[in-house]
Amino acid sequence: MTMTRSTSFLSDHPHGIAGLLRRLIAGMDRIPQDAIALAARVFAAAIFWQSGQTKLEGWRVSDSAIELFREEYRLPLLDPVLAAHLATLGEHLFPLLLVFGLASRFAALALLGMTAVIQIFVYPDAWPTHGIWAVALLVVVARGPGRLSADHLLARRMPALRPLTRE
Repeated sequence: MTMTRSTSFLSDHPHGIAGLLRRLIAGMDRIPQDAIALAARVFAAAIFWQSGQTKLEGWRVSDSAIELFREEYRLPLLDPVLAAHLATLGEHLFPLLLVFGLASRFAALALLGMTAVIQIFVYPDAWPTHGIWAVALLVVVARGPGRLSADHLLARRMPALRPLTRE
């Protein structure tokens, strides 16, 4: 007995596998890019913010953070005290910008640069984790922050800023 096209399990029939797959994919296509961009911004920001918080003692960079840069991170070409202060500043400033969606592409690009430094010089074996961070940040760099952002509001009022976001 041979199966004809109309009775095939993978047929185009709405109740067949192909029909089910088409409906599932159509549902996935309806996930709003704005929601994806917001999630990419907020979750990436949270990672860096939390890391920055571990480096603070009150309103100053902790001695243990400086020691971490001196003994464990050992970044080339940067004094450990300067590196600790720059990293702590970046891990607070850029996540705030991302969450508010202000200068989002540039904030994401800065955090992507920090991710590259961490991957190359500090924890080269942690590439799967850093890859996930990079993908979230690349979503913002490549596609913009979405309509739920200060960048979008500014671009609506100032046409010269439209390249910062996507409609």
